Amino acid sequence: MAFEKQVKVVGDNDTYAIGPAIKKYTLRDLGFEVSKRGTFTFERSLDPSSPYKAAAQLKIVINEDLTGIKMSTVNASGTIAMNIFTNARADEFVTQYHYILDEMVKRGVFIKN
Repeated sequence: MAFEKQVKVVGDNDTYAIGPAIKKYTLRDLGFEVSKRGTFTFERSLDPSSPYKAAAQLKIVINEDLTGIKMSTVNASGTIAMNIFTNARADEFVTQYHYILDEMVKRGVFIKN
């Protein structure tokens, strides 16, 4: 999957794009980890009842020059994409998903369209 200028998670009505004020230190503050290739990776559980044994995860990867993004919601092992909006526990997962992304929008990482 190539890096995109804008991304939309399966089932979501909102599109997210990289914010013009994005900073590398802000990404680190929010929990992004820097890979050996210089990309910024964020993986977080969407399960509010157990963050350690996740039923669903949010995965975000931003390229090293902060111009492209990949975003998806995946199963607990991180191998299969899933639609959290149609899941049996959709209310819990979607609430946590929006909470995480709204914080990133407030911090200037993303622009919500």
